[in-house]
Amino acid sequence: MPADRERFSTATRLKALGEHAAARVYRVRTKRRRGRLTGRAALLALVVCSLVVALAYPMRQYISQRSDIAEQRHQAQRAREDVKKLRERKARLRDPAFTEQQARERLHFLMPGETGYSVVDGGGSTERSTDQGAAGRPWYTNLWDAVDTADAAGAGSARR
Repeated sequence: MPADRERFSTATRLKALGEHAAARVYRVRTKRRRGRLTGRAALLALVVCSLVVALAYPMRQYISQRSDIAEQRHQAQRAREDVKKLRERKARLRDPAFTEQQARERLHFLMPGETGYSVVDGGGSTERSTDQGAAGRPWYTNLWDAVDTADAAGAGSARR
């Protein structure tokens, strides 16, 4: 039995020693890999940063130009709509009935032999002053008063 114990303990010792050596080798390999991965990661980060810096300005220009193109298309569409409206208006203005209607409404033109009337609605100011002065008298009275005033002023300056 003592031999079995020694063998068993030697086998156990060898097994433990092998595991210990394997763990050390694994740690060394891991450290080396970490060092290589860190260098590779730094190189990869440098390449990615270089690409980002190299492509940033062209991408910004591309996006800016795309928005300019969209704005130009929008302006062109508005211009087409304006042209369409102006063509419709031009066609209406060539119609003699429309021209006559506009002349009657806007310029108060009349055809020969027609009598025009202007209707004043009561939409004006309802507030009136109590002192009407010359407004309460007939127009010819105001005219004669103005002539008398001018005549008196002219005669007064001629006497001097």
